[in-house]
Amino acid sequence: MELIVNIFEVISFINIPLALAVIFLERKNASATWAWLMVLVLIPGIGFILYLLLGQNLSKQKIFNLKAEEDRFHKDLFLQGKQLSENHMNFHDKEMVTYKDMMYMHLNNSQAVFTQDNTVKIYTDGNDLFDSMIDSINNAKDHIHMVYYIVKNDSLGNRILDALTKKASEGVEVRFLYDEMGCRKLPKTFFNKLKRAGGKVAVFFPSIVPHINVRLNFRNHRKITVVDGKEAFIGGFNIGDEYLGKNKTFGYWRDTHLKVIGTAVDSLQQRFLLDWRHASNEKITFDKKYFPAKQANKGIGIQIVSSGPDSEWEQIKNGYLKMIQSAKKNVCIHSPYLVPDESITEALKIASLSGVTVKVMIPSKPDHPFVYWASLSYVGELLKAGVKCYTYNKGFLHSKMVVIDGKVASVGTANMDVRSFKLNFEVNAFLYDSKTAQSLEEIFEKDIFECTEITEASYENRSLIIKFKESISRLLSPVL
Repeated sequence: MELIVNIFEVISFINIPLALAVIFLERKNASATWAWLMVLVLIPGIGFILYLLLGQNLSKQKIFNLKAEEDRFHKDLFLQGKQLSENHMNFHDKEMVTYKDMMYMHLNNSQAVFTQDNTVKIYTDGNDLFDSMIDSINNAKDHIHMVYYIVKNDSLGNRILDALTKKASEGVEVRFLYDEMGCRKLPKTFFNKLKRAGGKVAVFFPSIVPHINVRLNFRNHRKITVVDGKEAFIGGFNIGDEYLGKNKTFGYWRDTHLKVIGTAVDSLQQRFLLDWRHASNEKITFDKKYFPAKQANKGIGIQIVSSGPDSEWEQIKNGYLKMIQSAKKNVCIHSPYLVPDESITEALKIASLSGVTVKVMIPSKPDHPFVYWASLSYVGELLKAGVKCYTYNKGFLHSKMVVIDGKVASVGTANMDVRSFKLNFEVNAFLYDSKTAQSLEEIFEKDIFECTEITEASYENRSLIIKFKESISRLLSPVL
């Protein structure tokens, strides 16, 4: 017994000063620092190990870089920046001139080129989405590029794999990038037949030791498919039967995904190639065949915005923040997780207190309990400011969508939570088009019929055990 006490004292002595040094040198925000201190004090030794696994900072590492021969993208950025700052940009949708400062922010902070020759198809059902995606794969002539956080070894996963293998055997270039943590249950042999057919597969941040990945954070949460550089898919759906509503626990899977045709595909292609180059070490360049010429048609304005822990700025979060601050009439938000930082929380409250109708929709059932209880704690805070909050009952809500005033919208992979803002690699399409934004807003309003509204009275009536769960989860929310 005395030996155990001595070991505990040594661990505590070493744990605290080392942890404090690392945390304060990392210059985290105050809430994250206090959350980590609580973990370290309550579970010394183990807490420090958890910090090493979860709390590292990549902000000073630039792991996705454009090469010198790719400076034409920098030229486009410079030209557009000048046009926006000097009010020389010609907008196809004249109402979008109101949001040129938002465009400039994304251009300046995320190198997100603004294009307005795009067509967009919205998918809210996985069956429709994957039927369309497989049709596009089957019609590919030159290349297929895909990056996904989760791929399942099930009916849909194998259906996608078979389609890709067939195209690879026909001589089409196939590249598939997956995240090791998201696909930790995927058999290592899953992609073998694709590789044998000539397809290429890479893993994002793989573990050095089998079955043990020390990078529990910093995951590639992006979901992108690009076919022949002409059409692309982006949104919240992963690949698996679960996302077709076949999981008995979650039931119907409600998500939002987009099919994009137009010059915005070039930005999604660029995002894929940068991710691929890092993960595969293939010296792939931005060959012209990956960026075929597009027809200069009038269409939907889009910026593809990426963010990640290697970024100096939290680009997608700043986009959400700018949208909320720009709203004059209404804000509609889908998010499976609601663990915002203080800036987003205050922006939502200020918008509501200013007379803007703010509606937030989250799932009625948890897939990550701590995150779910933390989400409910933020709901309580927002309700006091007049924000309308809903829980989706039809199945599981996984959509990541923000719409303001029926004018501007964002659809992509980033949740309304700190993990998406700071810890994972994400990508969103910011859409500047009244017709598209109104369609997304109508979809949101239709979803409300499948919801239960959380009122202040119903929230205050929750049990003591739920209040306790919320309190603990809220304290840990900066590190969830």
